[in-house]
Amino acid sequence: MLLHLLENRTMKVLMVCLGNICRSPLAEGILQHKCEQLGLDWQVDSAGTNGYHHGEPPHCLSQRVAKLNGIDISKQESRPFRSSDYADFDLIVPMANDVLEDIQQISRQHFSASKTKLMLDFLFPETGMDVPDPWSKSEAAYHEVFDLIDKACDKLIQAYTSIKQP
Repeated sequence: MLLHLLENRTMKVLMVCLGNICRSPLAEGILQHKCEQLGLDWQVDSAGTNGYHHGEPPHCLSQRVAKLNGIDISKQESRPFRSSDYADFDLIVPMANDVLEDIQQISRQHFSASKTKLMLDFLFPETGMDVPDPWSKSEAAYHEVFDLIDKACDKLIQAYTSIKQP
């Protein structure tokens, strides 16, 4: 179904974590960067389910690790996840199971399992693994998260296009 969507219009992907300052901004930046490199006309955004950081930029360590990998996420601003996001996006990608539960609770009748897939299920299919939350951890944790998301984004692109990535 989504492959058909890609032939007709831009793919819209929403990355979601708790505060929208650590994992999902990295995921937004990484996927957007890859799409630009591949010439894909995708729209990528991110949101958080807890709303504590509304309007804030990504965490300084998320920005630092992204920058070290050639990606600038400094202009992003945290925003809350809304049930209307299911009408606006083709794919909703929670970073972890607790985020998925929050999405289901916020979305209620608008929740669509067919439009929702955990980030690491792209890398490790049907394992239900979480992207670890690096909040309050060392910079090394942010590098680990970046690497996991980077690899998962390759698989995400591969899943929804005919572009084969390593």
